[in-house]
Amino acid sequence: MRSETRAQNRIFLRTPIAAFFTLVLPLFFLVFINLLNTGVTIDEMGGITVAQWFTPGIAVFGMVTATFTNLSINTAAARDSGVLKRVLSTPVPMSVHLAGRLLSAVGVGLVSVAIMLTVGGLLFAVEIPWSGLPLVILLMVLGAATFSAIGLALAAVAPNARSAPALANAFILPLSFISGIFFPLEAAPGWLQTLASLFPLEPFADAVIEIFNPTLDPGFPWRAVLTMLAWLVAGVVLAVRYFSWEPRAGGSLRTSD
Repeated sequence: MRSETRAQNRIFLRTPIAAFFTLVLPLFFLVFINLLNTGVTIDEMGGITVAQWFTPGIAVFGMVTATFTNLSINTAAARDSGVLKRVLSTPVPMSVHLAGRLLSAVGVGLVSVAIMLTVGGLLFAVEIPWSGLPLVILLMVLGAATFSAIGLALAAVAPNARSAPALANAFILPLSFISGIFFPLEAAPGWLQTLASLFPLEPFADAVIEIFNPTLDPGFPWRAVLTMLAWLVAGVVLAVRYFSWEPRAGGSLRTSD
């Protein structure tokens, strides 16, 4: 499993577009939005600075991008290029291959989270809630598992690899905007808040942001944990039910053997 994880890490590092969307783009959002709002506070969040609110939210976004987006697109591409089918004919169990993909995605996500929090602390005076970090880590691991499962489910139901990027972005980008990643939801219409709460990203981001808010004592985030567990189970069920190792028509071109 370690060798599979290392192999997937090498593939990630050799794919500049993947590194850009997973590490560079969230970092750009972090720096750009925090610079534009230097010294600005959010009354609805107890008067904390924009940086204190936005940094943990964009860290969550980085984790979701590393797991959901990368796995959904790359797994569909590996299926339609024939990679997964060839793995079936090797001594390497498919479970080990997929575990390597998952561990690599989660590892990249944790690196992204560490970068966001480090830059936020060094450049924008974001206070790190050291006593709450174990809970943040728990949420990040659960979030990684949940969005990995959803990513694999999307790869399973995507008609082909060419459609996977459009489907992934059509799901995650609007969801990010209505889930409190880029602006607080307190002023949003009630129906929008209710809609966002049905998906796993809003409670995930909200729970992490509340831990970083020094004016709150949020307690254990049961809503986030239960919502993500429900979506984790749903993602696993869909992935197992519909996943195929065989290339699909209209997908990526097969690689030569």
